[in-house]
Amino acid sequence: MTKLVWRITLVPLLFLAGVALTGYLMVRLSLPPLDGEIPVTTLIDDVVIDRDDAGVPTIQAANRSDLAFATGFVHGQDRFFQMDLMRRKAAGELAELFGELALSLDRAHRVHRFRFRAEEVVASLPSDEAQILSAYAAGVNAGLASLQARPFEYFVLRVRPQEWNAADSMLVAFAMFLELDEERAGPDMQRGLARRVLPREIFQWLYPQGTSWDAPLRGDAFTAAPIPPAESYNLRATGVAPAALLSAGDVSDVPLPGSNSWAVAGSLSSSGKAIIASDMHLPVAVPNTFYRARLVVTGADAIDVSGVSLPGTPLIVAGSNGRVAWAFTNSYGDWSDAVLLRDGEEAGTYRTSAGPRRFDTYREFINVKDAEPRELVIRETMWGPVLDDEQYPDGLIAVRWIAHDQRAVNLRHLDLERAQSLQQALEIANQMGMPPQNFVAGDSEGNIGWTIAGSIPRRADFDARVPVDWSENEGWVGWLDVEEYPRIVNPASGRIWTANARTVDGEALQVIGDGGYDLGARAQQIRDQLFAAEHFEVPDMLRIQLDDRAIFLSRWRDLVLRVLDNRAVAAMESRQEYRDLVEHWEPRASVDSVGYRLVRAFRLTIKRQVFDMLTAPARVDENAGRPLLQGKQFEDVLWSILHQQPMHLLSADYATWQDLMLAAVDEVIDELQTGFKGPLADRSWGERNTVSIRHPLSQALPLPPAWFDMPYHAMPGDVHMPRVQSPDFGASVRFALSPGDEPGGYLHMPTGQSGHPLSNFYRSGHDDWADGRFSSFLPAESRYRLVLTAAAD
Repeated sequence: MTKLVWRITLVPLLFLAGVALTGYLMVRLSLPPLDGEIPVTTLIDDVVIDRDDAGVPTIQAANRSDLAFATGFVHGQDRFFQMDLMRRKAAGELAELFGELALSLDRAHRVHRFRFRAEEVVASLPSDEAQILSAYAAGVNAGLASLQARPFEYFVLRVRPQEWNAADSMLVAFAMFLELDEERAGPDMQRGLARRVLPREIFQWLYPQGTSWDAPLRGDAFTAAPIPPAESYNLRATGVAPAALLSAGDVSDVPLPGSNSWAVAGSLSSSGKAIIASDMHLPVAVPNTFYRARLVVTGADAIDVSGVSLPGTPLIVAGSNGRVAWAFTNSYGDWSDAVLLRDGEEAGTYRTSAGPRRFDTYREFINVKDAEPRELVIRETMWGPVLDDEQYPDGLIAVRWIAHDQRAVNLRHLDLERAQSLQQALEIANQMGMPPQNFVAGDSEGNIGWTIAGSIPRRADFDARVPVDWSENEGWVGWLDVEEYPRIVNPASGRIWTANARTVDGEALQVIGDGGYDLGARAQQIRDQLFAAEHFEVPDMLRIQLDDRAIFLSRWRDLVLRVLDNRAVAAMESRQEYRDLVEHWEPRASVDSVGYRLVRAFRLTIKRQVFDMLTAPARVDENAGRPLLQGKQFEDVLWSILHQQPMHLLSADYATWQDLMLAAVDEVIDELQTGFKGPLADRSWGERNTVSIRHPLSQALPLPPAWFDMPYHAMPGDVHMPRVQSPDFGASVRFALSPGDEPGGYLHMPTGQSGHPLSNFYRSGHDDWADGRFSSFLPAESRYRLVLTAAAD
């Protein structure tokens, strides 16, 4: 009986152990070779790939085509699954991997028909760019083939990876459009809904173009408009209670995909060279969006460019070529418009200025894993696709978006590798096909400059902030020429800064537009630090990038203390603890600060309450089922109301503004005591801001997530300060350097170079990023060498 029990127990255990060992060995076989030689018939000459102990490659080739092949090779070895997800995201093909879970996302993205557009772009590329893209695709497939087994994710998903082609690289570029642009003209429709139901004066007041926090490169901050008088808008007389309505949406403190970047002129540095600093903010996952690399072409036509690449593309996105360094932040200009459609006289037509026109109809089929394909019917207008799933009160909406134009993407980014001066770099930037970005650059001669990289539409005279009928109003009437782009070169201050907020005013602002740019508090804090000193070295940039001081919330802390006066505290015991924690706060978004968390929560709560209150009368009509969303520039409106406390803008729910603000305090106390153990003093910012950086499949695997995810880490930082950080969002790369002195620069990146959990490079550099430690911009000494040899066919 004992032997039988052992057999019954042991056999399944041995079977499971065998399965686990087989799985482990198969996963290990997908680790890439790092040393030795691999013959390649398509190479013109040998290519050397050196990797340092963090897995950062230095790739040396004799020509640009071979360099593109080798760049694709290392991307294919280390990041193929990530690249696959990006091309599938843009093409609307994720359901082929993940089944019906991804179907709604595929439908939303397939509307743009990006695979078709990517193929169109490739067919129109100049021959030299097309050749580089073709070489890169061949390198990706060779890198994937160099693995002894397919990447582990494909074992988990029970599918085989599909080969890479040139159009897939364009799909990766389109995926960044989806990440950085507004593909559905959402802000236009949000403002349009508000303008439909609010008096014109109230709409203009609630949705200003800026605030006193603005820190533009050109122009001044805006001042808050006067509070409308009681005869214009009287909430107390309406009797409408905000609590009875759907709460208004609050998106203004959600981190924006964007960045910080700035430049310091050589006149302010000891080397005489410009200093460029950048940290690009994106959702953070495993592996990271970017991939570090140094790309070198030897010989007469030499290049030596270092920085971060985007897997799926053959170039350095941001970095330095030894003469010029450059960086980007998302501009949040107005790059998409909501076009209000009017039915033509015949069914299946819509109006245009030239008469009725039929919709172009396309039938797409979305492949779904373990299910039948789903058909999607897409209707397009002369301006762009119809959002058939969007119920806008005034009619159907079509989207005009620069990503739909053939000029949206190109490979002009490659020209930055050979730019010899700031002026050349600015001209190249204006001709690049990419999501329009603030482009900040500096050269080894000390010059600095700013412009917009990417295509800018030329608009006719219409209000681009809201949906407009283009059958009666001309829409886009061409594209800006390079000489018309806004630029700032060598400002007298020797300083340039951008942080996703408004950068200009006047005519330049009309050209760029408002696509939902950020409140200017972060830009202002960066600007003020740059003007707090007259001399800078590269390490000084890191101090600014890691700045987590709560300057923006300081006046809110003072307001909380005024609200919690002796009478308020005496009325409720928990308010006393709240007041004490706020009074003795650490004025930073540090992990230990409880007061910071309490003040922040108070502001967000009162902001939601006041906006709900101000818009309640407008939400009792046909839009009652649709929340009005706050604009990013609501801050000064809110502050002026709380400062002046006009009774006609206070709902009848409250006797005084003091009562409203105390209700906000009590709501915060209740939220932080419900669902948490321990006193209010335990509710630190670090408890709320614990970073969770996960592999896309880690929660679905029958293994501990810790094997695939980065360690949980309470981190400082928040939205309205230079150190932007939330649990799944932050700096996807952080660097600073002077062009021509790359060894003196630094670079941080979350997670690691490799997407393989058994690789030594899976977490390499992550701790430097989390702790903000200075680490080298250039790859370190070579530890591994792989030679791709040009072999006879």
